[in-house]
Amino acid sequence: MSDQTTAHREELLSVFDREMRELARPDGPGVRVERTGDVVRQAGAAHDWNGVVWSSPDLDAARADAAIAAQVAHCVERGYDEFEWKLYAHDRPADLGARLLAAGFEAEEPETLLVAPVADLPTEVVLPDGVRLRTVRDEADVELMARAHGQAFGSDWTRLRQQVLARLTEDPDHFVGVLAMAGDEPVSSARMELYPGTGFAGLWGGGTVEAWRGRGVYRALVAFRTRIAAERGFRYLQVDATEDSRPILQRLGFAALTTTIPYVYRPAS
Repeated sequence: MSDQTTAHREELLSVFDREMRELARPDGPGVRVERTGDVVRQAGAAHDWNGVVWSSPDLDAARADAAIAAQVAHCVERGYDEFEWKLYAHDRPADLGARLLAAGFEAEEPETLLVAPVADLPTEVVLPDGVRLRTVRDEADVELMARAHGQAFGSDWTRLRQQVLARLTEDPDHFVGVLAMAGDEPVSSARMELYPGTGFAGLWGGGTVEAWRGRGVYRALVAFRTRIAAERGFRYLQVDATEDSRPILQRLGFAALTTTIPYVYRPAS
């Protein structure tokens, strides 16, 4: 990797840290962003995403355990059944992950933070025969998204269903849901979060049912959302990518900036 490429990626990461983490905006209706001590966190209802999005680069070993304890107390006080501390590889102190584990957090699978300028990404939607894309319009479409998600990932969509319904009904200008349909059956679904006041839009989801994988559906969903982001004036697309999607996205032009691990605290019932 050239020095110029490295510098560009470091610059992109600095912009991301500033706009999307330190100066984070609420990601949905009814939630708020709070700066408390050395961290910035999002707080909302139990079904919302609640957690730490940023911690100060000056957070040191002497203050880290107190900061973690304060977030655990916040989780318990609010009655959340889970609370996430989203840790990035460059966050400090270097042993912050180990300290979170010692405090009762559980580490989930690592993801790669990918970012690309919207202008550099393809927007042509190429679909296999028999598949069409359309945006999510109502509660029935959200149920189709849930069905596709369940078949693709095998995970529960209850909490996410509530979040998507809230965004669709209360904040539709900053949310895009997309369905890939084969006849009347959903074969893939994806979302895009548009973050006002920043240059970023985030791509989420994109799981495809097994019978339709490897046929370009995922790439089509990315292109479809990229085109919308461009039309609305966003400069960058951001993805927290699993190892399944990372190679596809990098081939499309996304750059890997760092890794991130969700650390989740679930109070004992």
